[in-house]
Amino acid sequence: MTKKNHDADVAFIQALAELLRENDLTELQVKRDYGEDDSLNVRVSRHTQQVAVQTVAAAPAAAPAPATPAAPAAPASATETSDPADLPGAVTSPMVGTVYMQAEPGAAPFISVGAKVAEGDTLLIVEAMKTMNHIPAPRSGTIRRIVVEDGAAVEFGTPLVILE
Repeated sequence: MTKKNHDADVAFIQALAELLRENDLTELQVKRDYGEDDSLNVRVSRHTQQVAVQTVAAAPAAAPAPATPAAPAAPASATETSDPADLPGAVTSPMVGTVYMQAEPGAAPFISVGAKVAEGDTLLIVEAMKTMNHIPAPRSGTIRRIVVEDGAAVEFGTPLVILE
């Protein structure tokens, strides 16, 4: 009976690891109770430092392209080497989810680089568990940089836009 539980636990843990990978999660924790004094606590996690570096490196390369004719050519190279979350005016994600830049496919995006926004204006949407969460501007200002791409997965604290 112990061998059967062990085999089932191994299959369970493998299924959790696959779920983690398929849904691009960083951590998953589950407790399984078998009886009064018998339980299994499982925490599966993976390092996302490499993924985060790739995401941060890919997003700035896409964002400065439209702004190249303007004067910020020198600051763009400086911001590529720094973490966008450290920049003043960074608006970060309040949750884990998927970013959408417009209300529906084919609609105009909520914001663009150089656009002026008022406090409370919708910057973008983060979908979490089939709920569309409008992310408001924390203050009035001008969009200097959009750090994420439409349809990108974000985690809590991921920089979304730079607002000046």
